[in-house]
Amino acid sequence: MKIAKPWAIALCAVALCAAAGVSMAGDRHHGDPILPNILTFDSMYGVDGPFLGEANAIRGVVGDEAPWTIDHFIRGRLSKGGRLQIVVRGLVFGDDPELVPPELIGKNDEETFRGLVSCLTEEGETVVTRNVTTDGFPADVNGNSFIDAKIDLPNPCVAPIVFVMAGSEDKWFAVTGFEREEEGEDATGGRR
Repeated sequence: MKIAKPWAIALCAVALCAAAGVSMAGDRHHGDPILPNILTFDSMYGVDGPFLGEANAIRGVVGDEAPWTIDHFIRGRLSKGGRLQIVVRGLVFGDDPELVPPELIGKNDEETFRGLVSCLTEEGETVVTRNVTTDGFPADVNGNSFIDAKIDLPNPCVAPIVFVMAGSEDKWFAVTGFEREEEGEDATGGRR
């Protein structure tokens, strides 16, 4: 039985990735024309270090006060038509006993995750930041969720940044970006 368990987990992961890919490719079946992507991404950075709290907010978006990590992966895309899709797998509290209660390390305590797109745009002769947030999408205790929303992007939308936000407050858990792996981590940011 123990031999079958890794195979079952791998098979489930492949099935989830395939389902997400089909869903992300299937916009034409939902009545939306397929529009080119502004942004696609295969990595995000979990809030940590100096990004925690209000001191170093990104475009006015405050990081959570506790560190978060991505145990598996986060992939997504943003289309010119405002379709935001993010496949979230394993977005959970980091291992920091000073900031995270022991019972929450490696878990998610939010019932929903939201997506937020931050764009620079024009207001007369001035450049301003416009942030657009989705509704909440169910998230489980293992930090898994699928955000799939149509949002009204500002025009123009320059230098977009995508965040995964808490469902219950305006704080980010993950943002487009990466941190070079330390020894003992794999390319997704998870531990080997």
